[in-house]
Amino acid sequence: MADLDSLRTRFARTLEAARGPAGGPDPAPYADALLTRWHEPQRRYHTVGHLTAVLDRVDELERYAHDPDVVRLAAWFHDAVYLPDRSENEERSARLAERALAEAGVPDAKTAEVARLVRLTVTHDPADDDPDGQVLCDADLAILAAPPSAYAAYTAAVREEYHFVPSAAFREGRAAILRQLLGLPRLFRTPHGTAEWEATARYNLTAELEMLSLPPRASS
Repeated sequence: MADLDSLRTRFARTLEAARGPAGGPDPAPYADALLTRWHEPQRRYHTVGHLTAVLDRVDELERYAHDPDVVRLAAWFHDAVYLPDRSENEERSARLAERALAEAGVPDAKTAEVARLVRLTVTHDPADDDPDGQVLCDADLAILAAPPSAYAAYTAAVREEYHFVPSAAFREGRAAILRQLLGLPRLFRTPHGTAEWEATARYNLTAELEMLSLPPRASS
């Protein structure tokens, strides 16, 4: 279970660092509003557990970031809007960040950067000269390099989120996503991600793709 008090503290610390000495409104209502979103009932993988994992990976990779606190805010917002049957979740999450962070006292330039990073999670393909984008995307994709049991739990949770999609259509769509990821020159862009996660992630993705290509077993 996620430690909600710890998450609230982490959000407050990040927000205060991002907005600087000018300060602003109490961070607590903003943290609570975000945590409410991350607890919505349609979520199975994109939960507060995923949020915590991404924040932990950002902490692990922060030495590569230009502005780690902006990246952390982007992590908070990157799946804040999540409806599995909708295709514009990242855009709606970015717009939520633009509204909320401006109100919370974050300077315009940093607010715009958070929104840009959130939109980048559509493709997970940051430029070579985009260290903040690289850190956020690597943190978001780190689950792909999980040990077998954790990876299996991740794929099962994703399937639960798309329970309304027929099996054949889900397999086809999921396989297309896996091929798109495997087609990237690199899944991970930070030195740590490349060295520590790349090989395992490609193994997991390839194994899942092979499983999806097998004919479904007939029910008994």
